[in-house]
Amino acid sequence: MSWWDDVDGDDTDEDEPYGQYDESSVRVRPNPKGNRPRTKVRPTYEDAPTGWVTNVDRGRFGVLVGDRLVTATKARELGKKSVVTGDTVFLAGDVSGEPGSLARIVRVAERTTLLRRSADDTDDVERVIVANADQMLIVVAAADPEPRPRLIDRYLVAAFDAGLDPVLCVTKTDLADPAEFLGHFDCLDLRVVTSRQDDVPYDALHEVLDGAVTVTVGHSGVGKSTLVNALTGSTRATGVVNAVTGRGRHTSSSSIALQVKGGGWIIDTPGVRSFGLGHVDPANVFRAFAAHAVPVREPEDGIPLDQAHDWEIVDRVQAGELGPTGVERLDSFRALLTGMGAEDPGTE
Repeated sequence: MSWWDDVDGDDTDEDEPYGQYDESSVRVRPNPKGNRPRTKVRPTYEDAPTGWVTNVDRGRFGVLVGDRLVTATKARELGKKSVVTGDTVFLAGDVSGEPGSLARIVRVAERTTLLRRSADDTDDVERVIVANADQMLIVVAAADPEPRPRLIDRYLVAAFDAGLDPVLCVTKTDLADPAEFLGHFDCLDLRVVTSRQDDVPYDALHEVLDGAVTVTVGHSGVGKSTLVNALTGSTRATGVVNAVTGRGRHTSSSSIALQVKGGGWIIDTPGVRSFGLGHVDPANVFRAFAAHAVPVREPEDGIPLDQAHDWEIVDRVQAGELGPTGVERLDSFRALLTGMGAEDPGTE
């Protein structure tokens, strides 16, 4: 008789089908991805070691932790949040700095300042360049290539918008007298340092740079990398000016923080020929064109700041105090506001 005919028989393990098996015999298929179940609780990393981002290179970040340089990557939980040179970050993983080690940037601290630029004045999509700098060193050549006052105006606007103190450094003064060019900025309380090709003013520059994080800007060929190398002892590539176009060639392609001999840090940025301000509040444009960031007479109630007519530079040009240079400055001022879609302040 087969086992299924004995349905009323003795109920023993031996007579039941598969009776020799129990739950302990069940084979559970492992997780095919081999990872732990997801949880909504995420670590805060409050006690994670902190570091300062010195450079960014193709998804790898150089992070200074104490006196050692650690290579790190961005953790998945940061999502699309950017990490840039100058950021203070929290790390997990291997922070030994040993060759082949790799840490993870798991959190970015709140930024105190943020230097940005956009593709053009009508593009409000910004590109973050540097975080947490104290001041901006604007490098421009007195000649070869010729200085471009309107590009300097853009740098100034970006500096004020980012909360940075601007400093103007004029190089190659042995090739041309910078007095006429500097006249464009007479109406600003702007700190100026001049430099010759055969005489770098180390004392004056160290006085500016000591104890601060300084971001350098300037279009290619003005001698920015040469100046940075002299102050830091680095070997950043230097370039020459194209004899046909009169423009410099790009020599650096990424921002990097370098320690100044004697104190302070320089963040050297790639040379740029344009500096879009589409992300800037038009109200901040005024600060780059007059020593005082407040109107001589308060605008009438209901008139937006960027439409006020009674600003210092307008009044001083009308009074003839700034001469032809003042007229050029006012033209640049109005062109910037118009390009950004703001109301032309006029000269009534």
